[in-house]
Amino acid sequence: MGESSSAGSSAPAKRWLTRGVLGIGLASLFSDWGHEAATAILPAFLASLGAPAFALGVIEGVSDGLSSFAKLAGGWIADRPRWRKPTGIVGYLATGLSTFAYAFAQSWPAILVMRALGWTGRGSRGPSRDTLLAEAVAPEQQGRAFGFERAMDTVGAVLGPLCATALIGVLGTRGVLKWTLVPGLAAAVAFAFLVPAPKRADGHHAPSFASSLGQMPKTYWHFLAGVFAHGLGDFAPTLLILRASQILTPQLGVARAATAAVALYTFHNLVNAAASYPAGALGDRIGKRGLLALGYLTGAVTYAGFIFATPTIAVLVILFGLEGVHGAMQQSLEKSMAAELLPAKARGSGFGVLATVNGIGDLVSSIAVGVLWSSVSPNAGFLYAGLFALAGALLIYFFTGRAR
Repeated sequence: MGESSSAGSSAPAKRWLTRGVLGIGLASLFSDWGHEAATAILPAFLASLGAPAFALGVIEGVSDGLSSFAKLAGGWIADRPRWRKPTGIVGYLATGLSTFAYAFAQSWPAILVMRALGWTGRGSRGPSRDTLLAEAVAPEQQGRAFGFERAMDTVGAVLGPLCATALIGVLGTRGVLKWTLVPGLAAAVAFAFLVPAPKRADGHHAPSFASSLGQMPKTYWHFLAGVFAHGLGDFAPTLLILRASQILTPQLGVARAATAAVALYTFHNLVNAAASYPAGALGDRIGKRGLLALGYLTGAVTYAGFIFATPTIAVLVILFGLEGVHGAMQQSLEKSMAAELLPAKARGSGFGVLATVNGIGDLVSSIAVGVLWSSVSPNAGFLYAGLFALAGALLIYFFTGRAR
């Protein structure tokens, strides 16, 4: 059945950049453009409101936690085909409107509420978006599709802070926050008008969440173990900016070191964007399992470089570039490999579980690396991260097996 259907549709299968892939890619670009612009100026805006130093940590922590739980619920929703597109539209609108609403806040708890609402929408839309993306192309092209979406997302993450920096002198912080409504609405419009609604499956009864979990093959759970191990060491990239600033301050001074560190992070994002599609396309050609393990291993090598390499600007450029490649391979290949391993009827819940596993891992890793960094040394944090990245690579390569 699989061979005859692919043979009968060989011509369409050659075109991976379908209307659905383009719509989801544009939605990711515009959405990140808007909320990353807001994130870039959020510390300054909170300071202008007289918020205490811990406010940003509370806002980010609560929002990320709610987003993780919303991803599980979003997975259950995504297993119901007719709900996928409406969930995506509402999710993009929630993120865009809540970010715009920051501009009218008079206190930091108001920002907390709006950020939490926006991140709940962001989390709940993810599994529906990923399921629609997996269905928008032939199975052998899913790496390309997810790579393209990640590239567009990262381009938005680069454009957001750049636009905020360019506009803040003209519009002020509240003006920039109001401006984010433009890309926020553009994301919802792109998703609504370009992404096709899924075809209804005749007689398809959506399974319960527990039933969906039961349909996930053992290989997928092995895959999740590798993802979780890697996630336990995959700390927030803002710590890389901090480390670069610390390394460069003796040579450049505090102000110039901080500027150089931000430039290095921008370079990291550009490399990530440039490598995302090639990583996904290569995964389609040679297989995703070994390539994903190599991506995790690249992370381990990067963290080792921060421990053992001479900390010059040239070395930091290489390490930030490697970290960009590591992120691109992880983000492009994890979801496309999950799409291969999961049965179609449980794909939404599977994506939800994958996102939640990554979210928990990221939370634990950022706290663990931060504690080791402060109480022992930065090298202790990088050693911890490198060991878990290596463990993730080994689990993915040796215990996941081949995708079906």
